[in-house]
Amino acid sequence: MRAAVLERVGEPLRIEEVPIPEPKAGEVLVRVAACGVCHTDLHVIKGEVAFPTPCVLGHEISGTVAALGPGVEGLKVGEKVVSSFIMPCGQCPYCVRGEEDLCERFFSFNRLRGVLYDGATRLFRKDGTPLWMYSMGGLAEYAVVPATDVFPLPEGIALEDAAILGCALFTAYGAVKTAGLEGGESVAVVATGGVGLGIVQIARAFGAYPVVAIDLRPEKLAKAKSLGATHAFTPEEAPQAILDLTGGRGVDVAFEALGRPETFRLALNLLRDGGRMVPVGIAPQGMEAGVEITRLVRRKLKILGSYGAKPRKDMPILLKLAQAGIVGVGAEVTDRFTLEEADLAYRRLDKGEIVGRAVVTMGGEA
Repeated sequence: MRAAVLERVGEPLRIEEVPIPEPKAGEVLVRVAACGVCHTDLHVIKGEVAFPTPCVLGHEISGTVAALGPGVEGLKVGEKVVSSFIMPCGQCPYCVRGEEDLCERFFSFNRLRGVLYDGATRLFRKDGTPLWMYSMGGLAEYAVVPATDVFPLPEGIALEDAAILGCALFTAYGAVKTAGLEGGESVAVVATGGVGLGIVQIARAFGAYPVVAIDLRPEKLAKAKSLGATHAFTPEEAPQAILDLTGGRGVDVAFEALGRPETFRLALNLLRDGGRMVPVGIAPQGMEAGVEITRLVRRKLKILGSYGAKPRKDMPILLKLAQAGIVGVGAEVTDRFTLEEADLAYRRLDKGEIVGRAVVTMGGEA
């Protein structure tokens, strides 16, 4: 099969022919139809997030079941599926408690070492050299995924577009749930890329009003309004505009979806007294954002970190929202690249040229 390989930090992704991986017990081999293009992969490419190389990136996929490992039930070969970037082991103390977004083995095995939960990768070069897996290593024609993270795709959702359910929309849904958002609450979304646009859609679905989109790029603000934002402002306009919209108080909930100190501080400063700020953007390793301690304490502000949703609990609900058209999956996909163009996709993402979410498609029937 073909795979986009990152040989070393800072180098371009290169297409290689590597053996098709084999699923072990409790795992599923997915023939990948599409893989989303995410900033977190870009952080790895640039060395801003530590991860072993050589590796195959890509962590939000859609495709069809190609083979089932021993002991896998409830799925069949040929079935259309999606997978989230968080792959719960189902056995650690956090998974047992229903907190799959904090799965210990996902972080210690996959995110630190690039392997699955027996301590081994499933990807190798023809000479046997291991290729480490970022989540399932979705920038390839086939990927091995734990069965705990493989979900049948409902009818009516385009297979390639469905890839973004695995991170952009999955992360957005987790953020809205973490916020405890209630109908009628006011919301600001700082940075409206793929995840931010998902938050806009899901916040509206939860009954939020107003839903204010904030971004530097006018085309991203226009996209946010087309997906449900009631108002849209630049970062310079936003503080006063939100005071005007909220009677001088600020919003109930502010989401930050980029992972930069300036956007983190902006989101926090948009809150009303007692408001909640939910940061979801991944920052380069070691980056910090200063917080005014006295205001945080006196005004009873809450900062609620959110990495993603809970796969087995939340993905089925998100799929229903997408099937009903409450969350527009295809509407977020603005750019498509072939696997050979994967490096170009990340270079364009790095330059801020992707308006919504891009996907890398594998081509052929899937």
